[in-house]
Amino acid sequence: MGRERKKGKAGAAVAFISRNQALKKLQVSLPDFRRLCILKGIFPVEPRNKKKAGGANKTYYRTKDVQFLAHEPVLDKFREFKVFVKRLRKAVGREDTEFATRLSTNEPVLTLDHIVRERYPSFADALRDVDDCLSMVFLFSTLPQENRVKRKVVQKCRRLSVEFMHYVIAANCLRKVFVSIKGFYYQAEIQGEMITWLVPHQFAQHTPPDVDFRVMLTFLEFYTTLFGFINFRLFSLLNLHYPPMISEFASVSTEDGDVESSEHDELFASLAHRLSSLPQTQLATEHAEEDEEVAQLDVGLSPDELAQKERAQKQAEEVQQAKTLFKDCRFFVGREVPREPLVFVIRCFGGTVSWSSSQAVGSTYQEDDDCITHHIVDRPVQSHRYLSRYYTQPQWVFDCVNARRVLPVEKYFVGAVLPPHLSPFVEATEGQYVPPEQVEQMEEEGLEVPVMELQPPKKSKKRKAAEAEEEQKHVEAHSGAGEALIRPGKIERAEDPGKSASRQAEEEKRLAVMAMPKKRKRLYGKIMQSQQKKSTEVRKFKQRRQALDKARSKA
Repeated sequence: MGRERKKGKAGAAVAFISRNQALKKLQVSLPDFRRLCILKGIFPVEPRNKKKAGGANKTYYRTKDVQFLAHEPVLDKFREFKVFVKRLRKAVGREDTEFATRLSTNEPVLTLDHIVRERYPSFADALRDVDDCLSMVFLFSTLPQENRVKRKVVQKCRRLSVEFMHYVIAANCLRKVFVSIKGFYYQAEIQGEMITWLVPHQFAQHTPPDVDFRVMLTFLEFYTTLFGFINFRLFSLLNLHYPPMISEFASVSTEDGDVESSEHDELFASLAHRLSSLPQTQLATEHAEEDEEVAQLDVGLSPDELAQKERAQKQAEEVQQAKTLFKDCRFFVGREVPREPLVFVIRCFGGTVSWSSSQAVGSTYQEDDDCITHHIVDRPVQSHRYLSRYYTQPQWVFDCVNARRVLPVEKYFVGAVLPPHLSPFVEATEGQYVPPEQVEQMEEEGLEVPVMELQPPKKSKKRKAAEAEEEQKHVEAHSGAGEALIRPGKIERAEDPGKSASRQAEEEKRLAVMAMPKKRKRLYGKIMQSQQKKSTEVRKFKQRRQALDKARSKA
């Protein structure tokens, strides 16, 4: 016979450990434990049977994860920092200024480089998980500098975000833009990965008191380290100098040999200047030769693979053409429009942009330049107008990017009612409402417009009762005792083959539903109910659009 298992020595009782037990084992406080779990990417788990794991109303972690945390070097840094704070408080209490100053210069520094390499062994893994990192860094770059969010944190986030935008501009990898009430949604294609992030509007941000900024700052501490690695790698792939340097300042230096940092940082944040690059390496030439060799390997592919390859090549050509969308355009941005998003988007697609020198640093030409083709404004009245340029609203730039072509400017003139700003992140599928503008765009591109109403509208009970009552009245009016109902003759025509076929198909469908088992029939009913619900929503959207168009036509 096998040895009898003792209670609590196997199974869920060993695989999981409560949070209090983990704190005792690691000998750390709850805030330090929470911070360590965030940095290492360890989260609580839910056992299938909490009673076997140790009881309900407890937070559980995997025992292997806690054992993994016990050997983490960051844990030693936490303990060193506690000792440092204790010694510093004693020195300040004794008013020993010299010893306190010497201690403060030797403050323990926490580095997270090894955690980044541990969690993301390859660069592709880091790019797949960078969406939340980008949104968090861009959010903190716009927050006010106060007690909860320090000045150094905001400045670091701002520097990293501007570096990333410069890379997207240099690589021309921006694909989609959408302006919403939350901010600007961007999507870029980097190393074959679609990366989406959100940038808040440039308003005065309010920090709510009910948000735990300690947890968010812990996430941000890891994200900024990860973002630094990613930026360095991306800049090196394009042979760009890192830390980034504007090409105009690459050969200019002061008497001490250093570039004036304040002026350079302002010009760098304006996004209107090119970055200096390193000498060209042989890596790009080797990649070009490899691409030519791969392009010649078309022998032995099946027809489906060839068709798929042709579609991919066509999409690549469209993307390549879209990179120079604003190549022949020269923009000037007004004071009242958001400058940074427009400059970022225009430069990503090959355009040249500037603004008034009194508005911000970094403008390259003034308003009276004769080469300006588009003036982006958001005011109905202009003090002075030039006849050699178009005055458009900012939405025209974003709609051109999403349509991948330069749209006519007539619908976007100053004071005109703008067309709806459609989201490029929503794909038109069956059973969903598709606006008329998107239908026209899909028809121009030769795409198939999906069916919006999957189910015909059902007759209401009142309508059915009214039809039955009318039919009964008609029969009673023309029928009586001993009276013959005489009606004028009608020419009988052959029934339409299409209608008879559809009627036959409906009858076959009804019989098939009747022959279904009860379980499948219930599932089929739920599917039909959901389709009917979607069709009702589509009809409501259509009615709202008709009412809106009617009101606009009257106005």
